[in-house]
Amino acid sequence: MKKTLLWTSVSLLAFTGAAQALELRFAYAQNATPTVEAMQKFGELVAEKTDGEVTVTYFPDSQLGGERELLEMVQGGLLDITKVSGGLMESFSPVYGVFAMPYLFDGEEHFYAAMDSADVTDPIYGSTREQGMVALTYYNSGARSFYTKDKPIMSVEDLKGLKIRVLQSPTLIEMVELLGGAPIAMSQAEVYTSIQQGVLDGAENNEFAITIARHGEVAKEYSYDMHSRIPDVLMISTATLDKLTDDQRTAIQEAAAESTEFHKSVWGASVDAARAQSQEEFGVNFNYPDVAQFQEAVAPMYEKLKAEPEKYAAYEAIRAHAEQ
Repeated sequence: MKKTLLWTSVSLLAFTGAAQALELRFAYAQNATPTVEAMQKFGELVAEKTDGEVTVTYFPDSQLGGERELLEMVQGGLLDITKVSGGLMESFSPVYGVFAMPYLFDGEEHFYAAMDSADVTDPIYGSTREQGMVALTYYNSGARSFYTKDKPIMSVEDLKGLKIRVLQSPTLIEMVELLGGAPIAMSQAEVYTSIQQGVLDGAENNEFAITIARHGEVAKEYSYDMHSRIPDVLMISTATLDKLTDDQRTAIQEAAAESTEFHKSVWGASVDAARAQSQEEFGVNFNYPDVAQFQEAVAPMYEKLKAEPEKYAAYEAIRAHAEQ
């Protein structure tokens, strides 16, 4: 009866092709070009690897809601696949909070080495299985840094009292508090007007927030403190996995992994283009503070992490890839 009601709800929402069991519905919020391309590549690969038995239909640019709403739809079986920030996943599974730990990764090379290792990702990806969803793969979402309306952040002191938007992540909230800022969790869709109206002094995100979300129109100072590298994750409903054959599941997992490799190949050039556009079109200034004092200010978070065994194990697994 419950499944019948769920599928009736889908019909009422007028999802294209919802009645076709092998047409997977993939919805996502507004995203930067390289990630959109990678998600499209995933669909192409799924169709190719299943000889057209399984196809992917997209609902882009928040047509069906923001990231949290989409994730809840996947969780309830009303949507097959979505892509969300790993930071948001912390509110569904605390172990995801490890990705928001400041200065966890030494750089992009370390990030890829850790994220490509099953010993790191398998326990995290599977941690939401009982909630009706699991992760298939990740995409790089770059280093997150602070950007503000008109004040460059060159020291911890510069953040004192500033109202900074963060993801709905307890870890990020704690980090901004330790740095002296006033964290405000809100959806990405609200950030532009909140900065414009003075509700926020700034936010923290990668360079694409300046261009794709056009935050460069209201925030002119971007400071590369690079406090975290939180991956995006591709989430699939366990109900969807259960209705697929073994071969189809394998094809989807392979397509996901290959879409990540594709994403890596285009990511760097896309970041460079976003930075150039930020300067030329929006007049954004890029600043380069000494990160040592930021690292020192957030050090207490790692002492506290030892009291959370699951998250600390994930941290140790990630750090083990630092010098490989």
